[in-house]
Amino acid sequence: MSAKKKDLLSSAMKRTSEWISSQEVSSDVTVHVGEASFSLHKFPLLSKCGLIKKLMSESKNDSDASVIKIPDIPGGSEAFELTAKFCYGINFDMSTENIAMLRCAAEYLDMTEEHSVENLVVRAEAYLNEVALKSLSSAITVLHKSEELLPIAERVKLVSRCIDAIAYMTCQESQFCSPSSSNKSNNEIVVQQSKQLVVDWWAEDLTVLRIDSFQRVLIAMMARGFKQYGLGPVLMLYAQKSLRGLEIFAKGIKKIEPKQEHEKRVILETIVSLLPREKNAMSVSFLSMLLRAAIYLETTVACRLDLEKRMGLQLPQAVLDDLLIPSYSFTGEHSLFDTDAVQRILMNYLEFGVEGVRLSNNGVDLGSDMERVGKLMENYLAEIASDRNVSLQKFIGLAELIPEQSRVTEDGMYRAVDIYLKAHPNMNDVEKKKVCSLMDCQKLSREACAHAAQNDRLPVQTIVQVLYYEQQRLRGEVTNDSEALPPQPPPPAAAATVLPPKLSSYNDELSKLKRENQDLKLEILKMKMKLKEFEKENEKKSSSTAMSSNHSSPISTASMDKPPLPRKSFMNSVSRKLGKLNPFGITPGRTKPPKDRRHSIS
Repeated sequence: MSAKKKDLLSSAMKRTSEWISSQEVSSDVTVHVGEASFSLHKFPLLSKCGLIKKLMSESKNDSDASVIKIPDIPGGSEAFELTAKFCYGINFDMSTENIAMLRCAAEYLDMTEEHSVENLVVRAEAYLNEVALKSLSSAITVLHKSEELLPIAERVKLVSRCIDAIAYMTCQESQFCSPSSSNKSNNEIVVQQSKQLVVDWWAEDLTVLRIDSFQRVLIAMMARGFKQYGLGPVLMLYAQKSLRGLEIFAKGIKKIEPKQEHEKRVILETIVSLLPREKNAMSVSFLSMLLRAAIYLETTVACRLDLEKRMGLQLPQAVLDDLLIPSYSFTGEHSLFDTDAVQRILMNYLEFGVEGVRLSNNGVDLGSDMERVGKLMENYLAEIASDRNVSLQKFIGLAELIPEQSRVTEDGMYRAVDIYLKAHPNMNDVEKKKVCSLMDCQKLSREACAHAAQNDRLPVQTIVQVLYYEQQRLRGEVTNDSEALPPQPPPPAAAATVLPPKLSSYNDELSKLKRENQDLKLEILKMKMKLKEFEKENEKKSSSTAMSSNHSSPISTASMDKPPLPRKSFMNSVSRKLGKLNPFGITPGRTKPPKDRRHSIS
């Protein structure tokens, strides 16, 4: 058909439609679309809609032909109203908001060139190719509208064309798509550029997509060369928007519908599967948020283990809040925080993180990382120690995983142990000794030693260990200071005005150490007196009722008549008493007479 004949036919049909749509001709067909009904005319519909022509030809009588039901047209009554306007030649605007609906409705109603020249299918395709798919934001909008028009949107390849256009344009716009190869490994690239990751302007637009469409877009982007570590900000935006509203810090009964819980579970598992494999591509805080949501939504075990491993690899970058993961025990019988998850995170760090740093040899200071992890875990132990539901086995098991080389001092561990003893007052002596064995008393600071010496919650043996090591340290400092000062010849007269201040400052420091030494001696003496009282009580309990009070009073009198300090040196007395206590489980070097051994409480 020539172009002239097409124009003539089109103008004739337009005039006919205008005449029919006027008030002079009554409607002869009623179309029911869902709950809406349209009183129309057969001629304009039959001239353009192959489906309506087919339905009317299949009707048995005129009454059936006057009523047509189209229950499942894509887009519903709104889409049919626009197609009816197109059949009548009434002008309306095509836009990115309605083009997907028009294209699918035209396909459903069979509005092709077979029935009319420049029918709705051709018009819609022209708008898609020339307008809608030329802009990134427009393509995303069309894809979003197509999600409600499945499966016919897939059949006309509307979804696949939108995804391909989005992937192409994002790779053109983004800084993370480069065909040139690099000699550096992915891990090195991420370490250098992770701090410079910027969210592209189009990332916010992608968050309106459904999770299956979002996943297909990201896969198409990577197929076109988009760097996977560049997906981090996009995934973070999508997760924050789609998982919003989860009460991941709540206790008690879940306040979420089962259908909504299933949808969010699918979203979360898909996001985790799309996370970049490069180290440091995602922040630890974001991974912690995902892990909280995964535990709350009860995702697959593989999903949770994957997040725990990722957190373990970046544990030196974590802060205390990242590890305070609620247990989400809705019975109220379990501990407040999920200590098992943190234990697995620490094990992943020790197994993969430390070994990876050693093998990579990329300039990362393993010692500083270990020290940061040690302080972090000590703070975590102190935080969970106040929870009465944290069992002794869990507390000790988690504390024993902390590497010794990561603990420069034992102050953090002592703080955690002290809080645990305070929160669990019903522990027996054996359990207290197990808890206190987690810390090395030799590595306590002077302030911690002073606190521990007066801490009634600690076992007696632990207090004696603290006092003993502090005494040894003070003696060592005094000895080193005296040895570090070599004998000097008489100073000349010119320097006489300079040296006396140095000597006086040294003497002041030495006198200060001596005063502290005397104070510590008094503390040890008090402990010795307490130990003697304990010995007396044990002797009274073990003695038989037949022993007379006259026989026991000499012992008491003799013990009270002893001088406060023995004539031998102070260190000999401390060694003798510590040998009796045997707090370190070491066999004493000096042997004691058998008569002294019966007073041992070890």
